[in-house]
Amino acid sequence: MTRTLLHGGTIISDGIESKDDVLIEHGKVLEIARYIEDADETIDVTGKILTPGFIDCHVHFREPGLEHKATMKTEAASAVAGGVTTVCEMPNTIPPTNTAAALADKIRRAAEIKDCDLHFFFGITEDAHLATLIELMSSSAEESIRLRNRLAGVKIYLDHSTGDQKIADALLDGVFAACAAHDLTLVAHCEDPATNAQAALQNTRTNIAAHSLVRPAQSEVIAIERAIELAQDHDTRLHIAHLSTEGGINAVRDAKLEGINVTCEVAPHHLFLTTDDYERLGTLGKMNPPLRSQKHRFALWQGIIDGIVDCISTDHAPHTLEEKQAGEPLKAPSGVPGVETMIPLLLSVAAKHWPNPGEQNAACPKLSINDIVRLCFENPNRIFKLGKQSIAKEHTADIVVINPEAEWTIDAKKLHSLCGWSPFDGWTVKGRIDRVLSAR
Repeated sequence: MTRTLLHGGTIISDGIESKDDVLIEHGKVLEIARYIEDADETIDVTGKILTPGFIDCHVHFREPGLEHKATMKTEAASAVAGGVTTVCEMPNTIPPTNTAAALADKIRRAAEIKDCDLHFFFGITEDAHLATLIELMSSSAEESIRLRNRLAGVKIYLDHSTGDQKIADALLDGVFAACAAHDLTLVAHCEDPATNAQAALQNTRTNIAAHSLVRPAQSEVIAIERAIELAQDHDTRLHIAHLSTEGGINAVRDAKLEGINVTCEVAPHHLFLTTDDYERLGTLGKMNPPLRSQKHRFALWQGIIDGIVDCISTDHAPHTLEEKQAGEPLKAPSGVPGVETMIPLLLSVAAKHWPNPGEQNAACPKLSINDIVRLCFENPNRIFKLGKQSIAKEHTADIVVINPEAEWTIDAKKLHSLCGWSPFDGWTVKGRIDRVLSAR
């Protein structure tokens, strides 16, 4: 077996930065030292940065049932091209992942993907799904153990989004209790249905910007506060998905101060876009929760700086261009791709290069590559118990090689996602994924 040497790079892993060579054999890190000479092949990574393969803990790869939008194969290729080697995939496919058979089918399909590690969330909308989850987590059968090994946690929707997976209110206490009993992370899409319904009734606009009015910021805050109360009541490990508002950040901050076991994630589209971008993007800027004002975006970045935000993940949700651009704007499907562009966008901020071309005078928030590793590897790895390894001797050689100085322009047609478009098309970014070594 070939002994491969990565020579001259800077390793960022486990909160430590070191200028060491890395020797790899049989998919494992054989040695890390300042100078290593005994290798069959040497890859010169001078000036480059080595990190663990990144984790995107919130993706929609659309398979099965929606393969015209995306497949596991195409979206895994997109992930790896963006330096992401592990993903956690959501349940709103066809059929949804709310039965043991559906989970087993996804695991079977994912086994064909060799360079990206897929884990799956279990969805719950009715009593039968909760009963299945409890049985799956309680059983000592070999098949149940096999399925549990690929389970990232449980996903609930407090209001409808793509796939109409809203959970019945009467089930909430049971789901929070079951996740606590089996030490599962419960991920919540937090929007309040009553608030959204009232906002929709009051809306008279038909342009795409009205999407941010019919799913208002207060809807998210109300739902987050409710989820936190349930987590406190049942001592559940709660994770707030794609948090998008200042009020949501404040609610999570307060909960953490009270010792409640809550974590949260934010998405690149909420970090780099605002309602000002609707004019340029049209329905390509439609997602749930929707784009917010600059005030809310500032609060998200401040939440990252303050340590309130635990993860950055993409909510990668491809639709075809035809679907996004056909018919009335407010009826266009919600969701944008992002798994391939997340790390380059964040690297740009770390390089003090704000990538949104419509905001050329915007100041860059404070962000380091160490922060990116923490937010996109260490924290999701811990929160979802994924068991991924840092760059260390005898660990799996799952390594991303980054050129932090490379400046390039995102071209949606050259990205690997099947959908063929990106809300970040044409943006100039600084920081490129040069190579991914996956030991899978």
